[in-house]
Amino acid sequence: MDRYNFLYLFSSIGIFMILLLALFLVTVKTKHKLSNCLLAFFLFTNAVDAIKFLQQGFPVNYINFEAFRWSFVYLFSATFYLYVLSICYTNFRLKGKHLIHVIPFLAFNAFMMWGIIFVDRPAKIKFINSMNDMPLMQFFFFLFEALFQVYFIASFLVIRKSKIVYLENYTNPNTSALNALYKITILYYVLHFIVLIRWLVRFIFGVGEIHSWIVTLDGFAFLFCTCWYLFVALNNPEFFRGVNSDLQPIAATTSKQQPSLLENEEKNEQIEFLKKIMVEKEPYLDSSLTIQDLAEQVKMPVKDLSTLINLYIDKHFFDFVNEYRIEKAMQMLKDPSQKELTVLEILYQVGFNSKSSFNTSFKKYTGKTPTDYRKQAL
Repeated sequence: MDRYNFLYLFSSIGIFMILLLALFLVTVKTKHKLSNCLLAFFLFTNAVDAIKFLQQGFPVNYINFEAFRWSFVYLFSATFYLYVLSICYTNFRLKGKHLIHVIPFLAFNAFMMWGIIFVDRPAKIKFINSMNDMPLMQFFFFLFEALFQVYFIASFLVIRKSKIVYLENYTNPNTSALNALYKITILYYVLHFIVLIRWLVRFIFGVGEIHSWIVTLDGFAFLFCTCWYLFVALNNPEFFRGVNSDLQPIAATTSKQQPSLLENEEKNEQIEFLKKIMVEKEPYLDSSLTIQDLAEQVKMPVKDLSTLINLYIDKHFFDFVNEYRIEKAMQMLKDPSQKELTVLEILYQVGFNSKSSFNTSFKKYTGKTPTDYRKQAL
């Protein structure tokens, strides 16, 4: 089997998998319909772009379709950015203002209509042969690259911000899903880097053996990226969990001025009172505890409580609450009267709702796994 047949096989499998996943996402019943539809459309744009791997030479008989296909790259990065927003923020909704993201797509199609779609066949061929030297076409090349960089950098920033807000406001955030989304963003960025290399090689050396090998690598990377995404999604069933976009990181809403001595004394009293509540009332046993819930119990404004924990105690709300859960779990694990309880039963009783989250937090706090700790304690 030659290189072209390998490329054809890789691409065909990848396109089939992507279209199948996209179909599943738009038909499955879920409360995360918007995220699913955005992801499905993003995958569809990938599939449309990947059709290039199935072509050997320019499809002269389908020039209009090919010109329209080129325009889909101007929806690729914008759709991914909106998808990231829909995952990270539970209250994200598409609005009229988001139509601004389709302007480059429409502008490029208008350019293609003028040069290819609404002209006769000889004019089409002439336009295609000379379009790479046209200033406007070069502008669209640079526009695509600029948009890609802006959207993906924005995606990184959104993921980073939502992770901070998670840790400051929730006790059982699905940070593994955010980490997975971060890795997916990096993977697509690397995939685009291969495309950049392909363009550079074509510009310097033309269409030759080196360019053909890079195209093959690009096709294989496309299939690998698709398979890896499916693997990540299957291993993160709670992938579509987000935070309220109105929440801001505490550092962005708090004054940087040094507190006075009187303020410090007041904060120390509040800290002692908070710790007393945590020990006596054990609110951390509620697996769905949020900073809003705890603020109601200690009768303190949410912003003040968040500032107290994140700045004065110098811990994320996530770590602050989970330390109490781990302490409770340690007591239960070394209690002979509770040796019949499994580790899974204990983690649910102390407020965790994920075995992986419990194991990670327990080892971070004690340096041991729950099972090893129990063996040494009993």
